[in-house]
Amino acid sequence: MPGTANGDPKSELQAEGSLAGFETIEALLENYIPEDKLVEVKRVLYGANRGAPVQKLSLHQDVTAAAAAADFDVQGYKFRARQEQNRKPRHVKIGLIQNSIKAPTTAPYAEQTQALYTAVQKLVDAAGSAGVQVLCLQEAWTMPFAFCTREREWLEFAEPAETGPSTKMLQKYAQKYNMVIINSILERDEPHGETIWNTAVVIGHMGNVIGKHRKNHIPRVGDFNESTYYLEGNTGHPVFDTVYGKIAVNICYGRHHPMNWQAFGMNGAEIVFNPSATVGSLSEPLWGVEARNAAIANSYYTAAINRVGTEVFPNDFTSGDGQAAHKAFGHFYGSSYVAAPDGSRTPGLSRYKDGLMVAELDLNLCRQVRDQWGFQMTARYEMYAKLLQDYIQPEFRPQVIKESQ
Repeated sequence: MPGTANGDPKSELQAEGSLAGFETIEALLENYIPEDKLVEVKRVLYGANRGAPVQKLSLHQDVTAAAAAADFDVQGYKFRARQEQNRKPRHVKIGLIQNSIKAPTTAPYAEQTQALYTAVQKLVDAAGSAGVQVLCLQEAWTMPFAFCTREREWLEFAEPAETGPSTKMLQKYAQKYNMVIINSILERDEPHGETIWNTAVVIGHMGNVIGKHRKNHIPRVGDFNESTYYLEGNTGHPVFDTVYGKIAVNICYGRHHPMNWQAFGMNGAEIVFNPSATVGSLSEPLWGVEARNAAIANSYYTAAINRVGTEVFPNDFTSGDGQAAHKAFGHFYGSSYVAAPDGSRTPGLSRYKDGLMVAELDLNLCRQVRDQWGFQMTARYEMYAKLLQDYIQPEFRPQVIKESQ
């Protein structure tokens, strides 16, 4: 029997962006798989934290009330670590915000941005009520993801990283809630010829700007025509040592590059956020795998954030992929989640609603998993370094041994 977003029977009308009539893959599984068997399915799909499913985290009634009033999805989970003798638990509460645009792409740009501010501020307030200490917004949250169009007027949404209006606005929230906030924007680098970058600004818990990171890998696939607007970043793989832990930001397409994840880990990251904007027709089968795999391989936590909704633009566009001209990018399927170094992960947020994911982490788990599996100890960095050094030379030849005839 078909189901609604929460698994109940429904009419033929389905919410835009649903998965066979369900709000999440978890709701679909819960509707069709008997409870005793579902336990094993989730064990395989979502792993185990300290031998059990990731625990649900009780949220303050102000948070659930705000979610009901503004109609956004809110979920809370708790990752545990073993109690150590020589170290106290290192608990930190993180938050992920996913959202859709709130005004038509034909509306004046200032109106579009203000509508997003109004909606996202409610989510930030809910995060503050939930006690979130590190909050990450989705990629380029202040605008529609217009990089499919190749039209340059969308660059009017760009702003200075350290002094732009979104950073100034979020600095006040950082101070209000004693919260580190990652502000993912389209940056206009005024001192350097107003060059455009895809940038994450890290705002400290006192409202100070700690630093920024620019997107390392730029897609040139399907409608993701981002290199029309900005190119690869020049900030390396910075890790920001905040009062709550060492964090990094792997922006969107960088999640497809294992070495990009690895570099943040080599620099000491304990949590790596992945603010993204990606559509179901291109990437959904990869979504639940990549950030979770990075958490496992690098012994840190990962937080994957994706926007929601279908964005329709004024003019038809094509991308040289044989498809007919169209005005919509595709459906941004949300499904934001958190993964731990032990391979466990939370369920995902809604595929079509704004949402807030709250997760309490114990950062001691990073070292505990590192000690258990020894991935860093058993790595062969000197061997990899030699291969990479050889690989970038024009005279490189692959190490292939052919079968004799």
